[in-house]
Amino acid sequence: MNRLIVLSFVVLVAACVFNEAEDSTPSYTPVESWYELPSGWELGHASGVGVDSLGQVYLFHRDEHPIIALDEDGKVARSWGDDLIKDAHGLEIDSDDNVWVTDRKTHTVMKFKPTGELLLELGTRDSPGEDSTHFDRPADVDFGPDGSVYVADGYGNRRVVKFSKSGEYVKAWGKSGSQPGEFQREVHTIAADRQGRVYVGEKHTPDREGRVQIFDADGNFITQWIHVGAPWGLDIGVDGYIYLCDGFRNRVLKIDREGKIQSSFGTPGTRPGQFKNTHLLAVGPELEIYVAETQNRRVQKFVLTSSVE
Repeated sequence: MNRLIVLSFVVLVAACVFNEAEDSTPSYTPVESWYELPSGWELGHASGVGVDSLGQVYLFHRDEHPIIALDEDGKVARSWGDDLIKDAHGLEIDSDDNVWVTDRKTHTVMKFKPTGELLLELGTRDSPGEDSTHFDRPADVDFGPDGSVYVADGYGNRRVVKFSKSGEYVKAWGKSGSQPGEFQREVHTIAADRQGRVYVGEKHTPDREGRVQIFDADGNFITQWIHVGAPWGLDIGVDGYIYLCDGFRNRVLKIDREGKIQSSFGTPGTRPGQFKNTHLLAVGPELEIYVAETQNRRVQKFVLTSSVE
């Protein structure tokens, strides 16, 4: 009887610790008015954001000047994309500071120099499909430690497509379905860690808010998380943790490699520190977090509170 009481107490304590970790708020502070746009410029639906090795931040949005590069002071350094981008979605910076974007309407993934020069275009422009040279409304892109390119393809298809660093087709995996390795709804976001694991966020399904499926570099299923809300955005921090935009609860989660939620912050709303459609996010070199919001038409910046005290 005493053993049963002790065991019950241990289980209760463990549950409380987990819930505290899941519901706790990390010490992150929103930085208000951290960027400044020229007179007459406005952000449309802010869909993507990225940070390069020099600390420059790239905003991706659905309006004029779709790709905006900000310097360290938050001023516009340059912009481009009006002649190429039709429906902005995901943006990611590779290890060489090249800027990659996904465009749902043109069904392409584009690679640019930081200066805006187009280097590579994957997919067949304005032509949807499901083979080695076509996408159907691709959503996001990320890179493995060897430079491999992974595309979340995405809205029309239900698959991940892998390319070499130079853009040569390697393989694809996934199909429509609810089983592990299949995708029931939009393949919305993707991130790869330094160990080569690939995290794929499925936006939501009819029977649950969403899930993250985890694969090795060859597309072999490892595990899945179905307790993290709606994974609209994923990024891997320099600390090795997985950062996730939960688009339903309008919060940001910090998750370890085993899937345990370490902390979270954010509530629905329009004030600083609140969110309305957390879409995609980026984690900077100092663990600052940038969150693109489609409905609030802004990108918020958060820094560790200790760095502003």
